[in-house]
Amino acid sequence: MFSKKTKYGLMAILALARENSPEPMLIADLAKQENIPVKFLEQILLQLKNSGIVDSRRGKNGGYFLNRNASDVTMGQVVRILEGPLAPIPCVSQTAYRKCTDCTDEASCGIRLVMKDVRDAIAGILDQTSFEEVIRRSREAARQSGQPVDHTI
Repeated sequence: MFSKKTKYGLMAILALARENSPEPMLIADLAKQENIPVKFLEQILLQLKNSGIVDSRRGKNGGYFLNRNASDVTMGQVVRILEGPLAPIPCVSQTAYRKCTDCTDEASCGIRLVMKDVRDAIAGILDQTSFEEVIRRSREAARQSGQPVDHTI
């Protein structure tokens, strides 16, 4: 299960992607629009800025904006930045592997084999889903349900 930090980060990136403007979005406006506590959002956006996903501009017309096209930012990238590895257990992680201390044969461990499949399925979906795709899917679902087209996640 993802933390609130990760959920809020995904919401913020989605909002910036939907905005699709060369003008930065004020953090206060973004926090209000997405119902995210400002101080928490500041920490999240700083982490995403340090990773190159977003950038900021200071001053009168300052704020945050996507540093790349929404088609070039995947949910998997953002989740890994904010949450860490996608693997449910360390022995199947590709980025933070740790051998289980209680496992006698990693190659035939049934739990490890299933958890590797879980990791692969999660990574496959998140790594192949750009924020442009999320916007497209959200708008299509809104149209089908009769909701306003800019409905958020």
